[in-house]
Amino acid sequence: MATTPDPAPGEGPIRPVSVSLHEGTIAALKARTGKRSMSAYVEALIQRQLERDRLRELIEDAEAEHGPVDRAAVDAKRAILRGDTAGSADAA
Repeated sequence: MATTPDPAPGEGPIRPVSVSLHEGTIAALKARTGKRSMSAYVEALIQRQLERDRLRELIEDAEAEHGPVDRAAVDAKRAILRGDTAGSADAA
């Protein structure tokens, strides 16, 4: 019998859950979103955090396999992307 995979973040039916938040956080959330858009806003925040967590895991896996990132190489590539290629001719 085939099993159905769990839905990915942002997919599947919507169902209510209960979370506990500080009153100040709730007030700031309501001020930013209005009462009716709170769920969509929180959903987007959680999805973004899940993406960041997964990216961090991928970076950690890559560093475990290949070693840490060469900071000088990253800075050189960043300079190229910004159009600041002066002094970085050998950085590519």
